[in-house]
Amino acid sequence: MSESSRSTTMLWAVVGATGTGKSELALRLAEHLRAGGNPAQIVNADAMQLYRGMDIGTAKLSVDERRGIPHHLLDVREVTEDAAVAWYQPLARAAIARIHAGGGDAILVGGSGLYVSSVLFDFRFPPRDPEVRARLEQELADLGPGALFARLQERDPLTAARIDMKNGRRVIRALEVLEQGAQTHGAALPAEPALWCERTRILGLHVDRADLVERLDARTERMWAQGMLDEVRALREAGLEEGTTASRAIGYAQALAQLRGERSETEAIAETQALTRRYARRQVSWFKRYPQIEWIPPMSEAADILAG
Repeated sequence: MSESSRSTTMLWAVVGATGTGKSELALRLAEHLRAGGNPAQIVNADAMQLYRGMDIGTAKLSVDERRGIPHHLLDVREVTEDAAVAWYQPLARAAIARIHAGGGDAILVGGSGLYVSSVLFDFRFPPRDPEVRARLEQELADLGPGALFARLQERDPLTAARIDMKNGRRVIRALEVLEQGAQTHGAALPAEPALWCERTRILGLHVDRADLVERLDARTERMWAQGMLDEVRALREAGLEEGTTASRAIGYAQALAQLRGERSETEAIAETQALTRRYARRQVSWFKRYPQIEWIPPMSEAADILAG
């Protein structure tokens, strides 16, 4: 990004827990900016919205719902492909640079904490070692995630505290990095994060816990009512179960289990609700560490935000 672009355009980030209305606020902000002559555009930072066909379960805006505002990095991966943050970071930054070069503000919107952080802050990713990864994947299959997570806790307790022990993929990545000689995983928010783009404002959407739980539970029920099972059935035919990332997404894994006869619909919905609530708590904890964040209500007016 050129220095002139940095000095005349803004990078906005609209973040927060799932179900807090981030997409709607980003749209209102973009519309207000565009009405004033600023050709603002939106960049997706939701890891699961990167996937084609994963629409209902991710609350992805349809083309009509985007209200004519250009959106970047939606529907750019097949469900059989992995979506890694080290792959995402340069693509998101390139999209932002193009928007800024055109004279517009870029609005990064999403709740995937590591993806958001990789764009906003000075994140650098350690290299990969296919041989080490293959060995760790075999250990995961033989020993289960608990044994590998215990090893991570012993060697890098700070990273272990930020990873779900059931997320074997992230546990393996952390151990892979350590085995290459690093003192820590590194792909976590730095203690004193330096902003990548100097003109950045980070807006965190806050909803009271009780209200958020009610929203999330109701949204999960709507997902099934709107055809979640049919969506997953079609994605299954497209290879969903072959992917190591998309197939584990909250809601999609439970719908797959229902299709296989391993869960009833009631059980699939209840499990999705419980996991979504837990995920929302982790999201809030992640974004609370941003020293620059401004917490606002979801229905804040764009004019008030710009005046702030």
